[in-house]
Amino acid sequence: MNAPMEGITARALTREIQEWCDKAPSPVTFMEVCGTHTMAIHQAGLKKLFPEKLRLVSGPGCPVCVTEQTFIDEAILMAKRHNATLITFGDLIRVPGSLGSLANYRAAGGDVRVVYSPMDSLSVAANVAPRPAVFLGVGFETTVPTIAITLKAALQNDVSNLYCLCAFKTIHEPLRVLAQRPQLNGFLLPGHVSAIIGTDCYQYLPREFGKPGVVAGFEPLDILLAMRDLVRLAVQESPDIINDYKRVVRPKGNETALAILAEVFDPCDASWRGLGVIPKSGLALKGPYERFDAHAKLPVDVPVSHDDPRCKCAAIITGAMTPNKCGLFGKDCTPDNPVGPCMVSSEGTCAAYYKYGA
Repeated sequence: MNAPMEGITARALTREIQEWCDKAPSPVTFMEVCGTHTMAIHQAGLKKLFPEKLRLVSGPGCPVCVTEQTFIDEAILMAKRHNATLITFGDLIRVPGSLGSLANYRAAGGDVRVVYSPMDSLSVAANVAPRPAVFLGVGFETTVPTIAITLKAALQNDVSNLYCLCAFKTIHEPLRVLAQRPQLNGFLLPGHVSAIIGTDCYQYLPREFGKPGVVAGFEPLDILLAMRDLVRLAVQESPDIINDYKRVVRPKGNETALAILAEVFDPCDASWRGLGVIPKSGLALKGPYERFDAHAKLPVDVPVSHDDPRCKCAAIITGAMTPNKCGLFGKDCTPDNPVGPCMVSSEGTCAAYYKYGA
């Protein structure tokens, strides 16, 4: 049933999706785990092609969205107390914290550098030495290996003023939590993350929870093909893991990247927006790399803070709500004035709904 892409049209896949949904005794709901899938689905207007019996909700695959605002607060307090330079990817700079955003802090005179590669942190650290330079570590298995390589280089070159404030996340443990929800019939699995971790590792979804999963690419036909296979597996009640992104994803993933990740990091408990603390769902520096742990080496007291109670990002990134059901969406919360991270990130569900329509 894993047909090659050659000769397949959107019209044919849409027809097959409709035919399988017609066979379903009740509506089916799938979760697109990856934020890039969320944006691609809305950009291509694919939801307009789906029948009424097929519902697609967003999951916790946007790393910026699942990172709680205490991380932003800690970074700003760390920079103020230790006169540190903060280094970050662009997506994080406008995420609100209780003390304001990194953009607010930079506008007030704070030293915040936006980089495109973690390796740029080495030159930033050299330029500001002996002051500390703190890389803000947010991301899933896709980006963490590149950060591990950066820290390996820092260790080899004895860079003494570079640190990493870690809020890394791994995908399996939250999927185990979400797979317990009876209203979810399966998962559109992330393409980028799966390029690193592979597909064999998802077998717990059908084995333990009876839920299918399909790894998809990001072109419209990729997503339609995956949705066709998801609906078919759900209707046939034959849960399985299918790889519809074979041109990039392998069963065992990228074993070199996984080895580097395992050398630098150990699993640890992590706190997720909308899901709370999930055991062994994060990554902490280990062994000789603990010297780069900003949380331990540059301590600050971070007050307890909570998201704006009006913001529904936590419900949106766990599939419990769509952005157009939030009272702030498009009114008090816009890309120019975001209340929550889902409107800030380029992978955020609210940003996708706002830019391309519900």
